[in-house]
Amino acid sequence: NRNTEDWGKAVYKLTEKRGVDVVVDNVGEDTWMGSLRSLARGGRMLVVGNTSGYEVQMDSRYIFGKHLSIIGSSMGTQADFKRVMGLVMDGKVKPVVGAVLPLADAAKAHSMLEGGDVFGKIVLTP
Repeated sequence: NRNTEDWGKAVYKLTEKRGVDVVVDNVGEDTWMGSLRSLARGGRMLVVGNTSGYEVQMDSRYIFGKHLSIIGSSMGTQADFKRVMGLVMDGKVKPVVGAVLPLADAAKAHSMLEGGDVFGKIVLTP
């Protein structure tokens, strides 16, 4: 949970200071440095969004010191979407749901997202 600990350092420790090979970052500003920090030497960071903001700051020493690659991508193809949704429907990939609220509480849901008060997705029900 990026709100309760420095998750980039935690990942680095959990991998016995090796780091991970790939990070998919769709958050942007709030997670950028953690994503870089958690990568192993020669690791790759795939950037697919910026829900927390697009003006990132970074220590460029991570890039050349660890031989990192930063790769940008947008949405995948329709075939990719169908493949991933098949995994979700088969129960092989499960989204993290942080809260379930009635549609009438949509404003509250927005506040929770903006304040970073929820870990995972918010589901609005009728």
